[in-house]
Amino acid sequence: MPEQPEPLLFPAAEDVREAYADWLLGLSAERRLSRHTVDAYARDVRIFLQFLQGHLGGPATLADLAALAPRDVRAFLAARRAEGLSSRSLMRGLAAARSFARRLTRTDRAQISALAAVRSPKIPRSLPKPIAAPAARALLDVETRAGEERDDWVLARDAAVLSLLYGCGLRISEALSLTRGEAPVPGVGRIEVLGKGGKRRQLPVIAAVQAAVADYLARCPWPLPPEGPLFVGAKGGPLSPRIVQAAVARMRGALGLPDSATPHALRHSFATHLLSRGGDLRTIQELLGHASLSTTQLYTEVDGARLMAIHAAYHPRARAG
Repeated sequence: MPEQPEPLLFPAAEDVREAYADWLLGLSAERRLSRHTVDAYARDVRIFLQFLQGHLGGPATLADLAALAPRDVRAFLAARRAEGLSSRSLMRGLAAARSFARRLTRTDRAQISALAAVRSPKIPRSLPKPIAAPAARALLDVETRAGEERDDWVLARDAAVLSLLYGCGLRISEALSLTRGEAPVPGVGRIEVLGKGGKRRQLPVIAAVQAAVADYLARCPWPLPPEGPLFVGAKGGPLSPRIVQAAVARMRGALGLPDSATPHALRHSFATHLLSRGGDLRTIQELLGHASLSTTQLYTEVDGARLMAIHAAYHPRARAG
């Protein structure tokens, strides 16, 4: 269930509080956003309403929201900027408030035009930071962690998870949502995952990934029922993403990799390395589950930047200049 506002602390009038609860229900039940995203949107809207409470001199009503002017929204953004928020955080907060406003319009509660009239803060577009192919393979190699005091099955488990991220381009949440019955073992060359927005996509699984999953299953000491999670923690429960992130952090230090070498960076590496070897951009979009091709096109800039760096480092004329 989406989190509910505290009746005594929620910074808005009763009619706004009811609309807020309806909006949260719509985010999780209708749009099927993740709990993390719903929580973040809910927090951002509460912050907006908290600002309005001070800005307007009391808890905002639906009528107050409908009467907002662009200058009120700009005052909110300025106040948040003064608190040290980045442009990216400001943009997310404004997006959450606009989502709430759209829900008010669709349910005939209020029409808020001020939020749409204010431009979103500009943010510098950051390119994905893939991991070089040799380093990516090292992260997947159980032998990289041979000196750690951890059970062999745990090392094999982490290697299997990371193999799915790099070999199939999965998000870590998608890999950890697989059930034992969906395990891509040898002979199972395709998996189906549930991605963002509740969209399902089918992905091919290469033999190396199948072998890594089979190795983990052969070593895992816990019973894994078909409908239960494929990847489990030390006590047999569902594996937490934090455990995988911590494992990569340890290997990152051992391999001398930058902080950008995270489990998610393996997904970036999957896309970048496919593209550099002639992969079709539209196909890569489908494999990654991107809703927009423009998101996938960022990887063309990554590959282009890599080629330019190689040219600058090794071309005789470039070095002479």
